[in-house]
Amino acid sequence: MDTNAELRDFLTSRRSRITPERAGLVPKAGSRRVPGLRREEVADLAGVSVDYYVRLERGRAHPSEPVLAAIARALRLDEAERAHLFDLARVTPSGRRTRLPPQRAHPGLLRAMRALGDTPAMVLGRRMDVLAANRMARALITDFEARPFRERNIARHAFLDPAARELYADWPVIAQDIVAALRLDAGRNSGDPQLAELIGELTLADPDFSRWWSTHDVHRRNGGTKRYRHPVVGELTLSYDRLTAPDDPDQRLTFYTAEPASASEQALRLLGDWTAAPAESAAHEDVPRT
Repeated sequence: MDTNAELRDFLTSRRSRITPERAGLVPKAGSRRVPGLRREEVADLAGVSVDYYVRLERGRAHPSEPVLAAIARALRLDEAERAHLFDLARVTPSGRRTRLPPQRAHPGLLRAMRALGDTPAMVLGRRMDVLAANRMARALITDFEARPFRERNIARHAFLDPAARELYADWPVIAQDIVAALRLDAGRNSGDPQLAELIGELTLADPDFSRWWSTHDVHRRNGGTKRYRHPVVGELTLSYDRLTAPDDPDQRLTFYTAEPASASEQALRLLGDWTAAPAESAAHEDVPRT
């Protein structure tokens, strides 16, 4: 991934989305040639020279933390956007891609997943790889265990499996959240060749992914609500929560719950009865993912 281009495009996209009024500037009379802020306006708000900001936007400067923080404030970046800016600005492009060490499901997250019993839960790693999933999560979303390791991935499932568009009642919302989360991963792990392969594959395979990727939006939801149209138990509305491993920010436990005494809770219970088995298979939980 060309980090210079990523930094340039990210800053340009954020500049275009903030008006002078929102930035606290008094707009000058006459028409504006660019949407949002000009480079010189960002530089003025951040307290740096225009030349320096232009060099930064082109990936030719090495900013300090105070400068990055000032630019983040000038552009009104939220927490996720600010972290992404720091990731992109601090990468020294070398043209080389580094294979990251294999991932195993974090022992603490894995224990928590197993302790959840009949609550759908899974452990996600880098690139949204599924490192572990209990039987309820596999029944709710898809049987990741039955797929090749390369395909045990939430993004590949959402964009390349036609069944996903039927499963998620709000598929565009879910899909855009996935793209935004992958953007964060791309900033933090810019040298990961498997992430670059995943992004390239999805860009070529799905025009929706390509369009949303080009917006440079970044965020990662830690909770919310999802609506499902399950082929076996029908419609469900489930809340989801995510817990990040304290010693491994690249791994998260995601679990799904239903409102007590609701139709969704009854449907989730029916799903549990439908998937009940004598023993829980853990074949893919103990195998590291690269």
